[in-house]
Amino acid sequence: MQAFAALLDRLSFEPRRSVKEDLLVDYLRRTPDPDRGYALAALAGDLSFSHAKPALLRQLAAERTDPHLFELSYDFVGDLSETIALMWPEPEAPSLGHNQPPPALAVIVEALANAARSDVGALLEAWLDRLDEVGRWALLKLVTGGLRVGVSARSAKVAVARLGDLDPAEVEEVWHGLTPPYQPLFDWAEGRAGRLSYRDPAPFRPAMLAHPFDPEKDGEGLDLRDWQVEWKWDGIRVQAVAGLDASGTRVARLYTRTGEDISAAFPDLLPELTFDAAIDGELLVVRDGIVAPFADLQKRLNRKTVGPKLLREHPVGLRAYDLLSLAGDDQRDQPLSLRRARLAELVAQTASPRIDLSPVLDVADREALAAARSQPDAHLDADDAAAVEGLMLKRLDSTYLAGRPKGPWFKWKKDPHLIDAVLMYAQRGHGRRSSFYSDYTFGVWDGAEGEDGASRLVPVGKAYFGFTDDELKDIDHFVRNNTVNRFGPVREVVQSPDAGLVLEVAFEGLARSPRHKSGVAMRFPRISRLRWDKPAGEADRLETLKLLLRED
Repeated sequence: MQAFAALLDRLSFEPRRSVKEDLLVDYLRRTPDPDRGYALAALAGDLSFSHAKPALLRQLAAERTDPHLFELSYDFVGDLSETIALMWPEPEAPSLGHNQPPPALAVIVEALANAARSDVGALLEAWLDRLDEVGRWALLKLVTGGLRVGVSARSAKVAVARLGDLDPAEVEEVWHGLTPPYQPLFDWAEGRAGRLSYRDPAPFRPAMLAHPFDPEKDGEGLDLRDWQVEWKWDGIRVQAVAGLDASGTRVARLYTRTGEDISAAFPDLLPELTFDAAIDGELLVVRDGIVAPFADLQKRLNRKTVGPKLLREHPVGLRAYDLLSLAGDDQRDQPLSLRRARLAELVAQTASPRIDLSPVLDVADREALAAARSQPDAHLDADDAAAVEGLMLKRLDSTYLAGRPKGPWFKWKKDPHLIDAVLMYAQRGHGRRSSFYSDYTFGVWDGAEGEDGASRLVPVGKAYFGFTDDELKDIDHFVRNNTVNRFGPVREVVQSPDAGLVLEVAFEGLARSPRHKSGVAMRFPRISRLRWDKPAGEADRLETLKLLLRED
């Protein structure tokens, strides 16, 4: 466990992705089985412990620390696991196994997997007594599933591939047939066994991603006759995969672009996957052929079950982009032009009202391309145009390559909306940001009159990225010096018309939201820049956002 804790500690303070992967590879090479397999599962998000809840951790801390001091410390630190790890005292009397060495990671994982709910507290307490400060922090992060060390599941799989001479895409393709601690995977990667022969009738295939399009650099000499141009729809990228298992039973699954199986949340779409193929496309809420706003799709996401009303009022459909496999034959090494033709035939043969083909645009030159991006309503119904994020440009001769290869695919998103908002609340971040107030709630002025005769701020969004490290320090300094109220780990800052911090906020779109006091919800908000030059009273008003809402 101590080696895993040291790894997490290094990863949490290392900003460079390449160095993070180097650290992972080194750990996997030095750590014995099965510890390294469980570490890999934790980093890839494939471990969960249903009985280790934050409430239980708070209860354990309350039994060992002064409750008031704990709340003050938690308010300052802003992270439950870190607070408990720092405050956990040495036991007054020898507890269960106190004098034993720190437990192995595998011992912890396997014990929690088999423990009854009533036994989890005693197990955690005994382990906390045997670990040092970093080890306690790592243990609590592990059991709550909140590692937040800046390592994606993809990076973890790349690290495994680097143990030998594997293509990370090969690891991705067999991943869903494996279970921790992945001994067959390590045997294959390190040359002790041949390629894994995992037979899944509906496997996930690593997604191909696009680079942002720079019209000045990437548009130089662009001949659109060599490219397929299509809309970038505002849904979620998915793979719809179906096939027959060894018994002849049809298996159909829906994956996110990162390989998460979300089939259970979309039982209305699965019966439509009657083909033997893998389609790359966009999941959308579609009513009477019209694409609904992303906010409607959000109501279907992250659900284990879906009720009849939600199924009826928010029906989903698949807008097909690409064909990855057909009747057991891998299509990814074929050019896009051929894959597209076969995809069109498959969609026509399937004849499902929930599956259609993403249309291709006929644009002759760069001027027409730019016009389509800025005015999609010239090509589409106004409602459909509102569901377009921009354009996709794909070379007709491109094969389907995992990851984000530079050159064959580009995405050219619409320019974001910009508003000036006022910082209202701030909360500490996680990992290397745990000492800074880096999560911000911001608002705009409402036209309604308050008791003092002045307009009041209403929250319209939250953001925690978009600023530089130096700007983060400046905002943190402002928060600490201008706090007017505290709510646990959250600080309220000064926010009057003549005193406050104005943030220029960029966002992709708006949706109506009855859950928010302002009545609107932002899509992908981020801090664009700090407006130290602008008085808070000159920030935007809610009426401005409502006008944008009508435009969207």
